[in-house]
Amino acid sequence: MARLDYRQAGVDYGKIDPLKILAQQAAARTAGNLRRHGLTEVAASRGESAYVVDCGDFHLASITECLGTKALVADATRAITGRTYYDAIAQDTIAMAVNDLVTVGATPLSVHAYWAAGGSGWFDDEQRARDLVAGWAAACARCGVAWGGGETPALPGVVADDRIDLAASCVGIVRPKSRLTLGERLAPGDAIVLLASSGIHANGVSLARKLAEQLPLGYGTRLPDGSLYGEALLAPTVLYSPVTEALALAGIVPHYCANVTGHGWRKLMRHPAAFTYRVRALPPVPPVLRFLQQETGGDDGAAYGNLNMGAGFALFVAPGDADAAVRIAAGSGVGALVAGHVEAGSKQVVIEPLRLVFGAGDLHVRA
Repeated sequence: MARLDYRQAGVDYGKIDPLKILAQQAAARTAGNLRRHGLTEVAASRGESAYVVDCGDFHLASITECLGTKALVADATRAITGRTYYDAIAQDTIAMAVNDLVTVGATPLSVHAYWAAGGSGWFDDEQRARDLVAGWAAACARCGVAWGGGETPALPGVVADDRIDLAASCVGIVRPKSRLTLGERLAPGDAIVLLASSGIHANGVSLARKLAEQLPLGYGTRLPDGSLYGEALLAPTVLYSPVTEALALAGIVPHYCANVTGHGWRKLMRHPAAFTYRVRALPPVPPVLRFLQQETGGDDGAAYGNLNMGAGFALFVAPGDADAAVRIAAGSGVGALVAGHVEAGSKQVVIEPLRLVFGAGDLHVRA
């Protein structure tokens, strides 16, 4: 089988990231508009996973995210098993927004849905529609958020026929303001605690879909553990807000957080300052991600540089809080491990067990 990489799957961050940076630069010039409302932005949130506004006694945080192409995997796997999987990808969609929001220390308050279909006919499938609604409501309940509403446009010619583009926006509150987590307390010696992923989550799916095209049985391929490739890809993304809320109740405020999504473990160095992030212990790799790496011929640099490889979220905490953070995560149903620590030095991620290094030039997500 020919080697596949992320660019061949249609995703080239070298082309995408410059637009993000251009948008950040333009967006920053609009911050003064808040003054007419008696508010100010928290400038340090620019370039982070959520935008933060100072409202006086508290902060508000907000984010918009989309599912990506995982709905295509659900549709294809349904033809094999008969399940729609739209309850699972509903959770994925909310997780994309909520997991970004909590990186800044916010408690999620409300979610809005954006479900753009290729035509009105998409809504004729009652089971699929019911599963989407049920999964969305269940994920909201898990995160303790209100589902405020949304938009369900039919966009023939923009969205493909019988397809849907799923996205979510989320608003959260940082109260007390001391919960704000933008990295000003990050320091050498801090522990890196990695929270387990459930599988591919919703990043790297384009590569996984490209692989399915080359497998003789496609999404019906059996993994070494006996699971179907399509079903393994559709394991819903872990919702990490129960962990961050439990940490807050225990009095633990992380010094920084990173949602490990696109760019994989390179996201561990998202903080703007120059630190070395030394990893000495690795979480178990979900079978579907190990299969994806092996079958696409990707080396560890490609795998850990683009996929979560078993770590869906990173907490950077004071050394004395590391073991407690692991216990609290486990109490919330999420596996965790103390994977390494932060050091003074050049900006890089050093993954010692793999002899792998990502340098500052490998991540471009800030203006």
